Amino acid sequence: MSDPLVLIPARLAATRLPNKPLADIVGEPMIVHVWRRAIEAGIGPVVVATDTPEIVDIIEAQGGLAVLTRVDHASGSDRLAEALEIVDPEGRHDVVVNVQGDLPTIDPAVIGAVLPPLADPHVHIATLCAVITEAEEAENPNVVKLVGHAVGPGRLHALYFTRSRAPWGEGPLFHHIGLYAYRRKALTRFVSLPQGELERREKLEQLRALEVGMRIDAMIVDDLPLGVDTPADLDRARTLLARRRLN
Repeated sequence: MSDPLVLIPARLAATRLPNKPLADIVGEPMIVHVWRRAIEAGIGPVVVATDTPEIVDIIEAQGGLAVLTRVDHASGSDRLAEALEIVDPEGRHDVVVNVQGDLPTIDPAVIGAVLPPLADPHVHIATLCAVITEAEEAENPNVVKLVGHAVGPGRLHALYFTRSRAPWGEGPLFHHIGLYAYRRKALTRFVSLPQGELERREKLEQLRALEVGMRIDAMIVDDLPLGVDTPADLDRARTLLARRRLN
């Protein structure tokens, strides 16, 4: 593999928390915190892909890289694919790491943890998960569960993703973390596919890849990053990052 390229999609039109990439957290916009965590991961160049000139200006003012993409993308994956062609039209990078723009508290080591499965040539996409420890998470449809089987220490071969409690029976349940590493060819193929039947039903984009036989493996991590989707999540992120700054 060549050095991975890290792309952070960021758009303003979030339904539950409008303008959230610009939300102030201890004096800086949320997107800047995510960009810093990705830089600290040290796995490759980091670029923010956005539909908003203001976000480009903010990242460039920090000395970072950002590209302006179309406003009409149906998903973050489509935005990644456009940004990839803008940033690397020559195809130097054959792995693309997608870090969501709403993970301001993510541990940089967690970002790097997504890469090992791609050392296996049979794996097209790598992702992350964590063991569910709270009973209410197991029943919460907003917590996506990864169903898979072990293929190595701390690594699962993903068979399905669902909003339901699954699988049945004794054993751990896994909270899927929406951070991905794609082989470049896999990303190109993925965004060319029509929306899948199960994807529409579960409202989970990654099922499109499984429906056509693409392989997704996941590393199990101990740290579950806080995704900011609501005002309450934003308050928690502010508290956590303020506490880190004091320490």
